[in-house]
Amino acid sequence: MAGNEPTPLVLLHGVGLDRTVWDGFRTEFGRLSDREVLALDLPGHGERPPWRGTADLAVYADDVADRLPPRAHLVGFSLGALIGQALAVRHGGRVASLVNVSSVCRRTEAERAAVLARLEQAVADFDAAAEASIDRWYPAGTSVDADTVERTRTVLLGNDVESFLAAYGVFAWGDAEIGPDLGRIRQPTLNVTGASDPGSTPEMTHRLTERIAGSRAVVVPGARHMLPVEAPRELAETIHHFIEESSTEHD
Repeated sequence: MAGNEPTPLVLLHGVGLDRTVWDGFRTEFGRLSDREVLALDLPGHGERPPWRGTADLAVYADDVADRLPPRAHLVGFSLGALIGQALAVRHGGRVASLVNVSSVCRRTEAERAAVLARLEQAVADFDAAAEASIDRWYPAGTSVDADTVERTRTVLLGNDVESFLAAYGVFAWGDAEIGPDLGRIRQPTLNVTGASDPGSTPEMTHRLTERIAGSRAVVVPGARHMLPVEAPRELAETIHHFIEESSTEHD
């Protein structure tokens, strides 16, 4: 880092999305801080080339590491949270702090079966699986406006299907891959989820908090999975407070 510029914030999105999922969050965070904020596309997503070949959490983390600043505060959402955890283990010196948003953790047999069933649906009928995701993320009565829901649908349906299926496989098994190493994470860590998230449940966030020493949990009342879209102001305020509290005077 040059001079006394603060360590940047890097944002990692979830399966089938892209860096634009963070647009509302970036606006809200920008009202609180002049810290540089970078939103990256995950492997095979957004403007990244289609993903072919080996797909597992370690490979994805190393791909992202090649595009990180020398040191960064990491915020990962859903699959991005699992990648952030792997980065904190595999490239620990590059990670100043870690925020896991809507993260799964050490799924039970029933939870694993549920995510594998969704993967099987995507293999059989990608468009139907995408619509099921939209319904799960934005159920009837959602506070998210129709234009935003439609933008999410457009991004999701615009995926390269092979890349999406690879990423969903990483998401389905990534918690098992990183689970034994969670105790190696030593960076200041915050775990955030929505109280009504049916997939990345508050129970999972508490499991994660138990396994990462010194980490803390925040459960957002009334929110579901898409916290960066559904509650960008609350999420920005929570993360800003955490980072400022955990940063050193030289950060």
